[in-house]
Amino acid sequence: MDGSGVELRQLRCLVSIVEEGTFTDAAITLGVSQAAVSRTLASLEQALGVRLLRRTSREVNPTAIGTRVLAHARRVLGEVDELVREATSGHTRLRVGYAWSALGRHTPAFQRRWRAAHPEVDLHLVRVNHATAGLAEGACDLAVVRRPPSDHRFDSAIVGLERRLCAMASDDPLARRRSIRLADISGRTLLVDRRTGTTTTELWPPDTRPATEETHDVDDWLVMISTGRYVGVTAEATAHQYRRAGVVYRPVRDAEPIAVRLAWWRDDPHPATQAAIELLTELYRTA
Repeated sequence: MDGSGVELRQLRCLVSIVEEGTFTDAAITLGVSQAAVSRTLASLEQALGVRLLRRTSREVNPTAIGTRVLAHARRVLGEVDELVREATSGHTRLRVGYAWSALGRHTPAFQRRWRAAHPEVDLHLVRVNHATAGLAEGACDLAVVRRPPSDHRFDSAIVGLERRLCAMASDDPLARRRSIRLADISGRTLLVDRRTGTTTTELWPPDTRPATEETHDVDDWLVMISTGRYVGVTAEATAHQYRRAGVVYRPVRDAEPIAVRLAWWRDDPHPATQAAIELLTELYRTA
């Protein structure tokens, strides 16, 4: 059997029988007759071509294959329930995605002020280390990004600016300075994330560009920098969100600031998009 005839109602029936312990109790839970429960289970076993439950006069237990099918059934039903919640939640939830750092020192204020101004819309921050911070993957409704979206399906607005900071080992000679210049690190090895990061060698003149190595995770980035072999250039928010022993941040005084953007689906913006833009713009402006 290829299992192509398996239905959700059959999986729910299987799970109910095992969880309730009897066909009678499962029927009560499902709101159907005991005969309907028996027929549904039989149709599932026929579709799969295996026996799923072992019945005695006192109890019902899954077979070995039944135990494995049960685990998959619970996972499938859980995902379906989440799908339904996602589709029917309307606009009572706002998920804001980010890749490396959210909004730096503004993150707590954004959460508190949003809750006070919009108690009817639950705010959730979601870390997704992708170029659109989860927007393209459907993991969020709005995304905090620090470079313009290249995908024409998305629109964005600048909500603020952040300084560029250099991350280095705490015992690095440059750590003794209050700030540095781009030229100070042109001879170093720079850790970059080309997928989601804001730093490229184009910040330097062609003949003074540093060597680079690539990373895709902020924790790996911090660990590698703490060894003293690498440095990183990042948005100011990273320093607020990821304080790490052995790593210090210094302003890069001759580097252009980074524009912080809020991005959304152009054809299907969340109704709270404008409110989020206005609040974040105010937070960055008054900082």
